[in-house]
Amino acid sequence: MKKLFITDLDHTLLRNDRSISRFTIDILNELVATSYFSIATARSFYSSSDIAKQIDINTPMILLDGALVATKDKKIIDICTIDKATADMIINEGARLGIYPFIIALNDEKSMDESFIIPTQLNANQKKVLINYKNDPRVLYEDDIRARDINIKLVYFGTQEELELLDAHLQGIFGDTLEFKLSPEKYFGGYFLTILHTQGDKAHALKKVCEYHDIDFKDLTVFGDSINDIAMFELAGTSVAVANALDIVKSKANIILPHTNDEDGVAKYLSKKTIS
Repeated sequence: MKKLFITDLDHTLLRNDRSISRFTIDILNELVATSYFSIATARSFYSSSDIAKQIDINTPMILLDGALVATKDKKIIDICTIDKATADMIINEGARLGIYPFIIALNDEKSMDESFIIPTQLNANQKKVLINYKNDPRVLYEDDIRARDINIKLVYFGTQEELELLDAHLQGIFGDTLEFKLSPEKYFGGYFLTILHTQGDKAHALKKVCEYHDIDFKDLTVFGDSINDIAMFELAGTSVAVANALDIVKSKANIILPHTNDEDGVAKYLSKKTIS
């Protein structure tokens, strides 16, 4: 029976400049000769595509925090969306507090054509994040931002204080009908609040991938660094936190690596544990 290895990307597999080392690429491409390997990321298919081109991912990818599970050839295995009416209600409630979300939506499920919808009313944290999206063809700016028919997730960026307030406000209205994840934003500072379908998390998606290959959780190893990885840690037979992971993530891990993402922690672990 093949083992399954799944890793988060940003701050786990990728270095802090968002690149992936030659060493890591070689180790992972050697791994897939005998095992299943994939990624579990908050990124979309589009923003994960460069990584997928460098590594022979042979298992459905967990994308957009787990709201989308799809193969490299764009076959959707599972998708969890927020309906337009609910998404517009979220936007309206946030607007009452003076903050507007980014929206990741699909224009078409078959082609997985994406839209990255941005409000023109931007705060300082949002402006910093958008530095990396200057030439992104998905970006659409809207004065009156509205949801689409296929909404994958809404993401707010701001200070910890304002997003804690927004999180409490929205949870008071929607309760457990949606998934809310509040986390520090490691690249630019501040915080982000991600809102998803209740089953749009990495744990739900991980179950779908295991079912796809008929793999028991005990034969599963996952790697992560942030809050949205904890649900995976609670399912997997082996959970591994990189040295730079949040303390709360380390507390849930079976193994804490001595190396960070900038030091090829995941690849060094795999080279010793699964290949040599």
